[in-house]
Amino acid sequence: MKVGFIGIGNMASAIIKGIIQNGHTSNQDIYVHNTTPEKLALFTAETGTHACSSNKELAEQVDILVLAAKPNVLPAILAEIKDELAAHQPVVVSIAAGTTLQKLSELLNISNEIPLVRVMPNLNSQIGEGMSAICGNDYTTSKQKAFVLNMFKAVGKAIELPEKDFSTFTAIAGSSPAFVFLFIDSLARAAVKNGMSKEIATKIAAQAVIGSGKLVLESSESPWNLIDQVSSPGGTTVEGVLALEDTGFISSITKAAQAVIDKDQAMMQQ
Repeated sequence: MKVGFIGIGNMASAIIKGIIQNGHTSNQDIYVHNTTPEKLALFTAETGTHACSSNKELAEQVDILVLAAKPNVLPAILAEIKDELAAHQPVVVSIAAGTTLQKLSELLNISNEIPLVRVMPNLNSQIGEGMSAICGNDYTTSKQKAFVLNMFKAVGKAIELPEKDFSTFTAIAGSSPAFVFLFIDSLARAAVKNGMSKEIATKIAAQAVIGSGKLVLESSESPWNLIDQVSSPGGTTVEGVLALEDTGFISSITKAAQAVIDKDQAMMQQ
């Protein structure tokens, strides 16, 4: 299939390079357009992909069209290419946060039964360790959804998820890297307070987080049971865990996730 990308920001660039390196899609089957001609020329020269002179040209060429632009410019883009979409009927994939399948359909405002897929990727896709969720509308076939799912598996893990769970997914996968970065930086600062350099402390804390995440994924134990394994009776770790509980660590994380969910749902109502 020919795959097109409107926008080549960090996320789109990561996806494109990932599906090429993974062998999911040949660079000769990838078409891109960007509003900055210089950036477009550099990117296509680097990746061997096809540059399109306009969004309309791109929409006419591809079987899968990825909308990788900011949510605020989607209405203008879809208005520009809706005739081409109606005629050619590619699968339209959106990675715009807070933009539902219903909203995409309303923005298209065409009678054709266009297959639409909504995807929520996360920042870690940039290094091939992303976590993405996808859902399709009633006109998207199983084969089309599988193709999109495998696109995002090229840059990490990807699952099909009901759209009703997307706000929750945004909290625990889309926004959570920022929470983890804050946790890593806080650990490093505690080390700095006790005389270690910030650079060394950050590397140590980041590796500890990487290893802990992998252990959770590979272990049959729950995270809480793993906490018990680290916490020796009368030892140092249990003192730290109790200090976190005393300062409301669990409730703080829960509140942060809920704040993301509430904001995402508010965005969808706009």
